[in-house]
Amino acid sequence: MSQELPKTYSPSETEERIYKLWLDSGYFSPENLPGERKEKFVSAIAPPNITGELHMGHALEVTLQDILIRMKRMQGYKTLWLPGLDHAGIAAQNKVEKQLAKEGLSRHDLGREKFIKRVQEWKEQYGGAILNQFKRIGISVDWSRLRYTMDEDYQKAVEYAFLKYHERGWIYQGERVINWCIRCSTSISDLEVNYVPEKAKLYYIKYGPFTLATVRPETKLGDTALAVHPDDERYKKYVGADLEVDSVDNSTPREEPPQIKKVKLKVVADESVDPEFGTGIIKVTPAHDLTDSEIGKRHDLPSVTIIDRHGKMNGNAGVRYEGMKTTHARELISKDLEELGLMEKVEDYDHNIGRCDRCNSVIEPLPSEQWFLKMNELAKLAIEAVAEKEVVLNPQRWEEPYLSWLKNIKDWNISRQLWWGHRLPVWFHEPKCIPRPGHEKEIEKCEEKKISTTKPTCKYCDAKYTQSGDVLDTWFSSALWPFATLGWPNEASKDLNEYYPTDFITSDRGILFLWQVRMIFSGKFFTKKAPFKNIFIHPTVLTKDGKRMSKSLGTGIDPLLLTEKYGTDALRFGLSYQTTGVQDMRFNEDVILMGKKFANKLWNIARYVLIKVGSDYRFEVDKTPKSTDKIVTKMAEVSSLISNNIEEYKFGEAAHLLYDFVWHDIADKYIEETKDKDDKNTHDTLAYLLVTSLKLLHPFMPFVTEEIWSKLPTNTERELLVISKWPS
Repeated sequence: MSQELPKTYSPSETEERIYKLWLDSGYFSPENLPGERKEKFVSAIAPPNITGELHMGHALEVTLQDILIRMKRMQGYKTLWLPGLDHAGIAAQNKVEKQLAKEGLSRHDLGREKFIKRVQEWKEQYGGAILNQFKRIGISVDWSRLRYTMDEDYQKAVEYAFLKYHERGWIYQGERVINWCIRCSTSISDLEVNYVPEKAKLYYIKYGPFTLATVRPETKLGDTALAVHPDDERYKKYVGADLEVDSVDNSTPREEPPQIKKVKLKVVADESVDPEFGTGIIKVTPAHDLTDSEIGKRHDLPSVTIIDRHGKMNGNAGVRYEGMKTTHARELISKDLEELGLMEKVEDYDHNIGRCDRCNSVIEPLPSEQWFLKMNELAKLAIEAVAEKEVVLNPQRWEEPYLSWLKNIKDWNISRQLWWGHRLPVWFHEPKCIPRPGHEKEIEKCEEKKISTTKPTCKYCDAKYTQSGDVLDTWFSSALWPFATLGWPNEASKDLNEYYPTDFITSDRGILFLWQVRMIFSGKFFTKKAPFKNIFIHPTVLTKDGKRMSKSLGTGIDPLLLTEKYGTDALRFGLSYQTTGVQDMRFNEDVILMGKKFANKLWNIARYVLIKVGSDYRFEVDKTPKSTDKIVTKMAEVSSLISNNIEEYKFGEAAHLLYDFVWHDIADKYIEETKDKDDKNTHDTLAYLLVTSLKLLHPFMPFVTEEIWSKLPTNTERELLVISKWPS
């Protein structure tokens, strides 16, 4: 008997029940899928941080990935969509440190071991919240394979990767000017610095015969040269000269009036200088600017560190400024220069300030001894993968920035001065060396440091080894995600052999270089295979007026509030509807409302069809009727177009086509034509249109389609829509 549908569709009464139905079926796991499935389709989720809360970018990303996965599952592929979580080094440490601060404590009060335990406790309590939020969006991942970057096996994989890189001679320790976050007390990647436009001051300072412009007069105390562009005719005669210029005597105590001292600076010519900036000549402070550091290397300039890791002027800055925060030192030295007649003018200036991606603190470039991974050979692997089409970037326009970044890549700073994360498998020999009996003459052979996954011992003395306090950059471990989650480096792993390499991965452009590129060269190096075949760079979701979505800025929109208001299907359909090949998606809530109305329209179509065909009718779920109606042919054409659009990641085009066909061709036209008809041809056509529409819409709107499907009386035992046969 046909089950008559209620007059209205209620997402709140349906979604949780339907998701449990899917989970209980086991069909999200490839081993439980019915029938013989020879072809596989595998994808891995971009693992959210354990600190994460669902935002609109997440909702879009997992919706698009789920659309593809659900279609492939219905097409008969053995599908695996692997979920997981990232330990989020800096972000998680910041969360717990803020929690401790409310208790009047710091991590140093607890010590490393207790602090890590506290982070683990925090993760158990809050870390999985985003996974439950993902379930609310209806994602069809294999939850039995949930992975976490701090799982024991994953940690072993990370250590193994470090050792293998080191064996090739690609990991080394050295000093370089890096981005230092004063708040997080760690180095961070160039890619994790946000350059934010801010109002600043441009100071024009006299340097002997020149006047030059700078936004950081406090770094004048660490200047070791002046630089001009090689083609700048104004300064060619000075290139190579040592100039004596007036500066502030930083040995003068703060309480006394400023005094002048003479400083010698060399003038060098360098291509990096912008002749249009200021007066076309710049001061070079190799210790406190990334560009100046490169100039310093090219011209063999001395480097003088004047700022410490707390963002304060150190002893090299002199007694006049020592101990002051850089901002305060800027004020004082500007005042001193003005009193000495060395400040020509100060202008307002729009300037991009580097801020930490995690805590928004101003970044301080500092010389620091860190661990680095050589990138020359690895970059070649990543370039080769795209050049030879092992990996295809979609849209194709991303190939150029991808290749350009790799061709200009620097060695990767992989160490972080944090407590939470994958600790470096590096051990340092204690300074005190007490030789063992009979080895008195061999203690010079004691190794200062060792790379080992277990605590090493010394052959020649009883001194102990102490493990490095640094941890690895979170992205170092994430770079192993597509294969470490499948059992690598265990080559006998069943999952690794069956499901690697994967087929597809997606994210917005923000982590193309942070993550996708690094997964590609890691996969190529460790497994000899590219880790996935296709990357889809989806749009970045912005507010309606084009601003970045941010809870802290008050511009964020909680997708779960929209699911409560309109239903999950409405959110999913509305997001995919807006994915039309643009780089930035200006989010429009009106489209989510449209998605709700569309779900209701589909519901009403189903009600009409069920009533029209009658209670004794049995639906053929996998056959095309022998109908003379033209709409059957058009339905087949639409099915083919939808399949092609999804295959080509044209999710918006597919959603638009579905909307127009179901609403206008089926509801507005065909159904209206059938209201006075009651023959078998009409019934078969209506049934076919409904069944096929449900199948095509299921990846976009899984809940309402599965609910309607469950009410259809069929001529055979009906399976769930989630594994029904995709229209061909």
